[in-house]
Amino acid sequence: MTPGLYVVGTPIGNLNDISARAIETLKQVNGILAEDTRHTRILLDRFEIKTPAFSCHKFNEAARIDGILTRLRAGESLALVSDAGMPGVSDPGSRMVAACRKAGIPVICVPGPSSVTAAISLCGFPGAGFVFAGFTPRKSGALRKFLQEFATCPVPVAVFESPFRLMKLLDEIEATLGGGRELFVGRELTKKFEETVWGGAAELKRAFQGRTIKGEIVLVIASLR
Repeated sequence: MTPGLYVVGTPIGNLNDISARAIETLKQVNGILAEDTRHTRILLDRFEIKTPAFSCHKFNEAARIDGILTRLRAGESLALVSDAGMPGVSDPGSRMVAACRKAGIPVICVPGPSSVTAAISLCGFPGAGFVFAGFTPRKSGALRKFLQEFATCPVPVAVFESPFRLMKLLDEIEATLGGGRELFVGRELTKKFEETVWGGAAELKRAFQGRTIKGEIVLVIASLR
């Protein structure tokens, strides 16, 4: 393989969503930088990928950079994966990519699934594009200000949210943007218990009321029409 850092997209749930190119890349590189080696090992075992994996997450990424750059400069090829989806999209990886760019080391993308684009394709909201705003702020004041900044956005806005804070987010959206704003929630996309819900904040609250909400959530806010 051409020496360099290969940024590889992995399934967000259904392991069969991995691409043939991603499998080939993970088999051929010298090593795999994984957000969680235990999680990645499930994927590697499924497709009989024997390449050694070692951890590279937000807590040790900075400390790993020099050693990884040394290996790459020596002519090795390494793959970078997160637990699910594309590295660098609210997942670790951007710091490593930036270090390689600065060092003049090739960075090659092997694109794959993303819960953000999956949610945008499922929501059906109009707009020539969309905004991805990452995880919502935890504190109420910051969350309100966050929502106000996107109140008049001309395209849909997608955010990640913890299942434990979904009801609070819906309350704040209703108070800040009004009950008539269309919303979409995608929960556990591509997984066994995938759930997709459309409607206003009140409708979504009824859909989730009294339940123990689990799994990864993407919420999309429709633009003003």
